Amino acid sequence: MSMRVVVPKENRAGERRVALVPEAVARLVKQGLAVHVERGAGQAAWFADEHYAEAGAVVETDAAALWGRAGVLCKVQPPTEAEVDLLPEGAVLVGFLQAHRHPEVIRRLQARRVTAFAMERVPRITRAQSMDALSSQATVAGYKGTLMAAELCQRFFPMLTTAAGTIRPARVLVLGAGVAGLQAIATARRLGAVVEAYDVRHAAREQVESLGAKFLQVELDAEAEGGYARELTEEEKQREQALLWRSVEEADVVITTAQIPGRDAPRLITTRMVETMKPGAVVVDLAAESGGNCELTVPGERIQHGQVTVFGPVNLPSALAVHASEMYARNISNFIALFCADASEGAAGSAPAFDWEDEILAASVVTHGGEIRNAAIREQMAGGQS
Repeated sequence: MSMRVVVPKENRAGERRVALVPEAVARLVKQGLAVHVERGAGQAAWFADEHYAEAGAVVETDAAALWGRAGVLCKVQPPTEAEVDLLPEGAVLVGFLQAHRHPEVIRRLQARRVTAFAMERVPRITRAQSMDALSSQATVAGYKGTLMAAELCQRFFPMLTTAAGTIRPARVLVLGAGVAGLQAIATARRLGAVVEAYDVRHAAREQVESLGAKFLQVELDAEAEGGYARELTEEEKQREQALLWRSVEEADVVITTAQIPGRDAPRLITTRMVETMKPGAVVVDLAAESGGNCELTVPGERIQHGQVTVFGPVNLPSALAVHASEMYARNISNFIALFCADASEGAAGSAPAFDWEDEILAASVVTHGGEIRNAAIREQMAGGQS
């Protein structure tokens, strides 16, 4: 009997993405897996039920029964506790889990003996690039966030030479040069803005400059394992803010993207810094969901503080649901192949086979066999109980 891969409909308000698109379903079916999709799962991203059926999926209407028969369940957003209770013991869950924000869900997964993999914990190594969901979705966020910033800005982004005179280009400052930040830089440059960028990792300088932006040199280097940034000390934070202040004051648009995996976003822009910005300036905080890089950010809201607009958009990848879903589906299907090796070779496997020596599986597993396997999450959970 083939392993059953299940794709439920996402129920979080505002979520339009789907974990697998018809193209990915067809690939999994060809590999020998049985794919079952909840009716309407792809509708918000413009993937019709009939397209899933044509790709070889079974489309079902009973959501509870679908969850209850799952071998591997693929999601975008973390499940609720009630949804976890629908899963059979020993099932596999693959998706974004955000364990530090949903400890009660992690405990329930542990109690249900579910093998849960967090896509945000896939390591950034060469072999895992095709599974790096954080990067694929950050690409969408960086692009869409910059378009939103351009819409809110009261100035043209490009330089224009007109009969009424020459219009100088907007100055855009991007804080954080990870995947989202680099995409924001590239998009702002395509729109014609003059762009400066900052990152605590010195290694980001070459990438920033290759996109035509100026790299702000601050004498800090906070690169951590896996290409991420570590958390700064209090002294380093004060030095950072002091050095960034002038660039923030001169910017027409500030786009912030700095995040630390598993922690609240670092605070880069204070209220006082916002109060010294140009009249009509805009701050778009792409780290709003994890606490925000700006002290004034309210997740999901646009506020006016004096003469400055501060916007904290949430779930930006959902705003471009078609391409975001296509990229995420490729990430998920490539990840599933790690423990469905028999199926990927053409034979129908009835149970997943986990190789815990595989650094991708070992880094991304959260719960397995009634245990919390990830040491960092285990420590966070223990701290929350004390």
